[in-house]
This record gives sequence, structure tokens and C-alpha cells, in this order.
Amino acid sequence: MNKPKLWTKDFIIVSSVNFLLTLVFYLLIVIIGVYAVDEYHASTSQAGLVTGIFIVGTLMGRLLIGRSIDSIGRKRTLFIGLILYVLTTSLYFIHLGIIFLLITRLLHGITLGIASTATGTIVAQIIPKRRKGEGIGYYSMSSTLSTAIGPFIGLYMSQHTSTPHIFSLCLVLGILSLITAFFVNVPPVEETTKATEIKGVKLSQLIEPKAVPIAFITLIIGFCYSSVLSFINFYAIEIDLVSAASFFFLVYSIAVLISRPFTGRLMDVKGANYVMYPAFVLFAAGMILLGSAHSGLTLLLAGILIGLGFGNMQSCTQAIAVKMTPPHRMGLATSTFFIFLDAGLGFGPYMLGFFLPFSSYSTLYMVLGFVVLVSSGLYYLLHGKKERGIINTLAG
Repeated sequence: MNKPKLWTKDFIIVSSVNFLLTLVFYLLIVIIGVYAVDEYHASTSQAGLVTGIFIVGTLMGRLLIGRSIDSIGRKRTLFIGLILYVLTTSLYFIHLGIIFLLITRLLHGITLGIASTATGTIVAQIIPKRRKGEGIGYYSMSSTLSTAIGPFIGLYMSQHTSTPHIFSLCLVLGILSLITAFFVNVPPVEETTKATEIKGVKLSQLIEPKAVPIAFITLIIGFCYSSVLSFINFYAIEIDLVSAASFFFLVYSIAVLISRPFTGRLMDVKGANYVMYPAFVLFAAGMILLGSAHSGLTLLLAGILIGLGFGNMQSCTQAIAVKMTPPHRMGLATSTFFIFLDAGLGFGPYMLGFFLPFSSYSTLYMVLGFVVLVSSGLYYLLHGKKERGIINTLAG
């Protein structure tokens, strides 16, 4: 029997839009804190807030749109998000102080939350059921590419050009994502299922209960990974490995790009446990190795292990969230997944910052490595022990 087609025009378009959106996010995240300090003389804590409040905004955007995406329409939601994304990107050119910059970052994050929830829902809808894990794995690679290319472009441009030029590029990329979205075709959702989504104000209409267990695991691993996103540059300065650190996310992304096609197919054929348990071990090993890094080679090896671990866990847990829910609630399932992921990534740096005065970055990474390892037991309790029954049900 032939496999259903995965690489359709619509799949490529939605993945491209997601790539452009997340490229802007990762491009700005590496330069916006320094910009706040240089332009507005912000303190270190304020600079951290300028960086992290974007992810908080993304979380708010997902909460805002998760319940309404199917009543508004998935494609219409995508266009609303993209138009607002372009408009809020233009606010970076307005200089009205640090408070206005914080508001801009928050609003920009909200629009990304709306648009990326729409792309994630649409792509889950158009991927064939039999290739869901593989398809979401490939789709997630669009974000993985942006984690490597975005920081590289941001750091390169910050050294060779002015910040307004960086903001101009971000605006162009936002407009390009809007133009690209015009060519996507989104299949309709049954009216009977859509009608049930818009009545009442129950919690189940803000989040998808069936996706919460695996989303909670995502929150924990996102919390641990947030330490890498937020503190890797400070840590590299501390251990005098700045040059090697500039390639950290590049090797991370290469590891994910090479492994994800295999892990996606493995999940579809054997089940999530065959991917998740090794990924927990690899992620934990990468964090512990990162905490003990004394050379550029060790630092980059840690990046590879973290890519093989967290990079594959991220797509695998998203696929689990979608598979656990009926098709007409894919929007809520996708939103729920990213709400928990964003909560871990967004609030993690702020919470971990309370421990840093009493601990070194090295110790922090090692401790978080053990947290990742222990969380594999929680995964078993919340999902892993049920996986075999789920696989049998889906096969039937």
C-alpha cells in the first residue's frame, strides 16, 4: 500500500510561514536585550524582561485564540495573526522609552501566538493520519532551522550594521510570511463539530484536557531548556568560550535536522516511547556535559546531545498531543501544547534567575540535567505506560 502524500503544496507553504515567523523571533531574541541596554540604559533585569516578555505574550496569544480558532476559521485566524504580526513589528521603529519597548515585545509575542497556533493547527489538519508523527517532525524542522539561522543573522548584523536595519529585515520577513500565506488551501472542518466549540466558557474550551498530561511534560523540559536559550551567552563569557558558543545552536539544529526524519518515522511505526525515553537520556546527558564544559569541543558536543534530546522531544510531544485528541479539537490541542511549552520557556529564565545568585551557571545546568532525567519517570506515569494501548487502538 502506497503511503499518503506528505510533501504537498500546502504543507510546504505552512511550514515556510512558520519558518519566517520563528526566524524573526530567534533573530530578535539574541539582540534585543543588548539593544535595551544600549538604547535605553536598561538594567540587566529589565533587559531580561524585554527578552522574556515576548514569550509571555506568545502564551497569552495562544490562550486568546485556542478557543476561537475553529469558530473564526483556521485560515482567517492565520491572516489576522500575520497582519497584526507585521503591524507590531513596525512598532520597533518607534522610540518612546523602555516601557513602550516592553509593550511592543508583549504585543509582538501575542501576534506570534495567534499566527503560530494557526499554522500548527492547519499543518496537523493537512498531514495524513498515518504519517502524523513524521509530518509534525518535518514541520517542526522549520522552527529548528530558524533556531540556527535566526541567532546567526542577528549576531552577524549586530556586529556589522545598525539595529534599525535589523528591524527592517524583520519587517520584510513578516510581510513575506503574509504574502506566502495567501497561497495555502485549508480544508473545511465539519460544521457540527465547530458548533460545539463556541458555547459556554468552560476550561475545556480554553485548553484540551486530553493534551494536558503530555503538555505538562513539555512544560518541564521547556523550563530546563530555557536555561540554555537565556544564559548560554553569559555562561560562555564566564568560561571564555564565546567563539564556540556562537556555533552552539548551529550544531544543535544540525543534530535535530539529521535525526528528526528517523525519529518521526520511528514514532509512527513503534510508538512515542521508542523516541521519548532515549531523548530524556540524551537531553540530560547534554545538560550535564554543558555544565562541565571546559573546551569548545565539549560545549558543541553538549549542543549535539541537547539537539538529539530536547529537539526530538519537542516534536514528539506535539505529535502525541495531536494524536490524543479528535480532529475537530486539533486547534485546542495545538494551543494547549504551545501554552505549556511557552510557559516553560517564558517563565523559566525569570524563576531560574532567583537561584543564580546562589549558584553558578555550571551547577545550574547540571542540576537541570538531573531534573530532565527524573522527569522521564513522570512521563511514564502520565503517558508512557498507556502508549502501547494507544498504538493498538490507532492501528485498529
